[in-house]
Amino acid sequence: MDLSGFEIAEQPYYEPSGSEVSLVEAAFRQRLPVMLKGPTGCGKTRFVEHIAWRLKRPLVTVSCHEDMTAADLVGRFLLTAEGTVWHDGPLTLAVRHGAICYLDEIVEARQDTTVVIHPLGDSRRVLPLDRKGELVQAHPDFQLVISYNPGYQSAIKDLKESTKQRFVAVDFSYPAAAMEAAIIAREAGIDEAAARRLVQIGERSRHLRGHGLDEGASTRMLIHAGRLLAGGVPLHDAVRAGIVLPITDDADMRDALDNAIAACMA
Repeated sequence: MDLSGFEIAEQPYYEPSGSEVSLVEAAFRQRLPVMLKGPTGCGKTRFVEHIAWRLKRPLVTVSCHEDMTAADLVGRFLLTAEGTVWHDGPLTLAVRHGAICYLDEIVEARQDTTVVIHPLGDSRRVLPLDRKGELVQAHPDFQLVISYNPGYQSAIKDLKESTKQRFVAVDFSYPAAAMEAAIIAREAGIDEAAARRLVQIGERSRHLRGHGLDEGASTRMLIHAGRLLAGGVPLHDAVRAGIVLPITDDADMRDALDNAIAACMA
């Protein structure tokens, strides 16, 4: 199968905050799987796209969810006009053709599903297709990348230690204020002053984490608010639609956010 449709044609904008780029490139050369840990909307997916572009490898992305089965990843037999035919799943396609397979928010998948990646995460680098009776040796350029948000992990939704210990890990967080403002200004098409104001609002919301909010405003949310600003929406309305309303349904928490944000607008 041709994976040209999975290639990243143009360079995705990404601002490194440390040595994460060189670390993951070294992991690729050493055939080590990578785990990205960090809050939602902090740039993990954009980072993977940037790495795929730098390494000139196709990128196969899977958004994990609780109903995802092992067959959804590796493939299944399907009945066609010609008879029963095997169709590779996204993971198998990446393994065969040397793509980067990115399993986004892997803790959302059932643990009996994620164990299928174990043989790919050690020196074997193989993928057993039990239903087909085939053992697929990973292409030399195959790279496995997973991500999850440790802030949401629990006894029920967490990775097994036997899974975690197969990966090298990279910690992600929100960028430093000056860098985050520059990212928002570029991505949303607004001036630096407006971007700095949004960063201040984001930081106020993040101070409420653990005090009624599971997470503060992500960089992604601040960019959304910035794009509304660029579209002519007043700041208060843009912030309410881009940040306050999506982040919580609790009326008291919304009032607390509104008050914190009002202090930034004064």
